[in-house]
Amino acid sequence: MSDLTLILLAAGNSSRFKTPVKKQWLRIGHDPLWLYVTNRITKHLPGAPVVIAAHADEIPFMRSVCDFTIVEGGATRQQSLKNALAAVTTPYVMVTDIARSCIDPGLLERLIGNKGNADTIVPVLDVVDTVVYEGATIEREKVKRVQTPQLSQTDVLRRALLSDTEYTDESSAVVAAGGSRFFIPGDAHAAKITHTADLAVLECLGSPSPAVFTGNGFDVHGFEEGKPMVLGGVAIDSPFGFKAHSDGDVAIHALIDALLGAASLGDIGMLFPDTDERYKNIDSKELLEHCVLKLHQLGFVVLHADITIIAQTPKIAPYKEQMRRTLASLVQIPASRLNVKATTTEHLGFIGRKEGVGVMATASVHYFDWKNG
Repeated sequence: MSDLTLILLAAGNSSRFKTPVKKQWLRIGHDPLWLYVTNRITKHLPGAPVVIAAHADEIPFMRSVCDFTIVEGGATRQQSLKNALAAVTTPYVMVTDIARSCIDPGLLERLIGNKGNADTIVPVLDVVDTVVYEGATIEREKVKRVQTPQLSQTDVLRRALLSDTEYTDESSAVVAAGGSRFFIPGDAHAAKITHTADLAVLECLGSPSPAVFTGNGFDVHGFEEGKPMVLGGVAIDSPFGFKAHSDGDVAIHALIDALLGAASLGDIGMLFPDTDERYKNIDSKELLEHCVLKLHQLGFVVLHADITIIAQTPKIAPYKEQMRRTLASLVQIPASRLNVKATTTEHLGFIGRKEGVGVMATASVHYFDWKNG
């Protein structure tokens, strides 16, 4: 077992990263960036435990693809680090941001090789340009650009973070608390992803896989007298609606499951549990919009969808075109890539007895191609 734990901070909202995808979910091959960076570093830290601080909404999806310890991040970088430190049991901790993607193995070796020289070991770069601060030119030799990862004594870092002051890196907190700091040469190639333009200079990042993924969805709802019927996002002229926790739009529910299945992101019950009162009688169009937003944030783009409505009643034909255009708009694809079909069960079964409606849906997605916009 290693004497240090690797902490990766990945709970940010990517507010300065102007793409539909959160930067930690950009794909490198099939791996999201957070997993790619973690695997890249841990290859050179054999036996080291890993703790990842993540946004609460993303933790279930992250846990489905790795065995690392994942904790809920906080509203700030520092709070995320505090939460992650609570899961650390080793005497040393190495902390970095997922946005620092192309860390050289030599930098990791320098950090570990100098861990006994101070409470915190910090990679820095010299400043080669003239520096002016508040109108005065200062000695650039005294200015350093601080990088991550940083390696610290765990107990020292924990104590340093007891302060209410917010620090932008670990070493600043350690020094403010009276600890010692030791600088090592950083890596000019270990740039941090803050804006989309930063991606162009990171040579270690390969393209996302061009693979297309397909998922299926199926849902059934019985009828409920006196409730408005909404199907495929369209109001249907009918004396009854669907018995359900939400508005019961069985077509949208099946489509959501198909989309989530294509992206391997669970099912509708995982995203919108029927035990949650927030979804009581909710318009299912809102659920679909949220589902598509989640897909986009986690690195997927909807390619195509096909829906089959199985109903003896009501008649679907008069509404098919409106459904197609409504659903296509909601999933943000052209109407030409969304199909709506209808059939009956020839009076067989509960659908044939006019007790409810069933819907099958198929959808395909692919990764957001950040390389080509």
